[in-house]
Amino acid sequence: MKLQFLGANRQVTGSRYCLEAGGKKILVDCGMFQERPYVARNWDASPVPPGDLAAMLLTHVHIDHSGLIPKLVRDGFFAPIYATRASVELAPVMLYDAAKIQMEDAEYKKKRHRKEGRHGPHPVVPLYTDEDVDKTLPLLQPAAYNKPVAVTDAVSVTFHDAGHILGSAMLEVLVTENGQPRRVLFSGDIGQWDKPLIRDPSLFEQADYVVMESTYGDRNHQDGGDVETQLAEVIQDTIGRGGNVVIPTFAVERAQELMYYIGRLVHGRRIPSVKVFVDSPMAVDVTEIFRRFRDCLDEDTWHLISSGHAPLGFPGLQMVRSVAESRAINEVREPCIIMATSGMCTAGRIKHHLRQNISRPQSTILFVGYQGQGTLGRQILDGSRQVRIHGKVWPVKAKISQIYGFSGHADRDGLLRWLGNLKQPPRHVFLTHGEEVAALNLAQYIGQQMHWPVTVPEYKEVVDLN
Repeated sequence: MKLQFLGANRQVTGSRYCLEAGGKKILVDCGMFQERPYVARNWDASPVPPGDLAAMLLTHVHIDHSGLIPKLVRDGFFAPIYATRASVELAPVMLYDAAKIQMEDAEYKKKRHRKEGRHGPHPVVPLYTDEDVDKTLPLLQPAAYNKPVAVTDAVSVTFHDAGHILGSAMLEVLVTENGQPRRVLFSGDIGQWDKPLIRDPSLFEQADYVVMESTYGDRNHQDGGDVETQLAEVIQDTIGRGGNVVIPTFAVERAQELMYYIGRLVHGRRIPSVKVFVDSPMAVDVTEIFRRFRDCLDEDTWHLISSGHAPLGFPGLQMVRSVAESRAINEVREPCIIMATSGMCTAGRIKHHLRQNISRPQSTILFVGYQGQGTLGRQILDGSRQVRIHGKVWPVKAKISQIYGFSGHADRDGLLRWLGNLKQPPRHVFLTHGEEVAALNLAQYIGQQMHWPVTVPEYKEVVDLN
């Protein structure tokens, strides 16, 4: 049994692992690299020939876990992709949107290059297109939580709720070779406990090997008061200055969680009456899927539903699909709240709203999620005085704020809580999906304080689990 690490190694995005067992190769996730130093990897040929893969296991549909699947299919992958039912429903929304962004960005770049008289050695083409997504979707196989699925003769997988986004899963992979069973846990992205809408992360008592994320491996979430109060203060302050609150957000979970909290503030009359735009066709579609998968929601959300309050709707909310509707937001003269994708400001409609607001001292750019190294969101959050958006440099004059409690990831204490639930040390712990400093910091603690064997793998490293 071998495990190869093909992404999210000493950095956050691009999650991808190849498990070889019983003579078959199984891919776990196939995510897009989004941090600037690593984006070029998206264009590389798959380190494992796509035709050699017997199956894929998908933890969840965030693009840094699923975004390269259509490219893999285009390059020859044709095996089953196992995912939770909610993930199978969300996948078309996410992947078609990603393809659209790829095609639009390629067209925009070609147009800009023509205007600037630039002629590169290679034609500008999208990473993949709608047609590649069309070929991907029939491969998706829905799986229920907590029920084993036979993947190959030697491998079965059980999906457990990760508490990260709708449909997110931790994978409990059981491998049997030479009559010897081995249990491998892939944490996926571990959510926070006591978050609204979805259920808490699952806990485990035994594992032989653990592949665990480490996004916040070196720190805990800052506590600036409860999320609802922080959000109310940002909105009140910005609206009082006559500006807009612009929130880069992920279409799955973060957008719905923001809607949940803003709805509570509206119903409680804790913020002024303003228009709230969710400018993302993807977020609109995802919200509808949320409403269909009520069985994935937690008890508090069920209580809201049963009490007659729609948790994802309130006066003033406007769900924006079309480009024309998106552009019309710029004509709104009174202060408003604008949520748009992408969450790290790497592409999509958020860039257009940043152009309109980032140089306005009255406006606030509010970050509610992790910003990967090298992304536009990270540059703004780190205090850059000017940023490049759509080929033009813009001075940063808007107020920059951040609320930490929205993170979809467990912090250091949460990660240790999850790992520490194991009743005995695993044979080995592998830390992935975290910047190098964060992963190494957490590894040092696990090794020195818990005395468990732990490493932080390098990109493309192969480990023999026998």
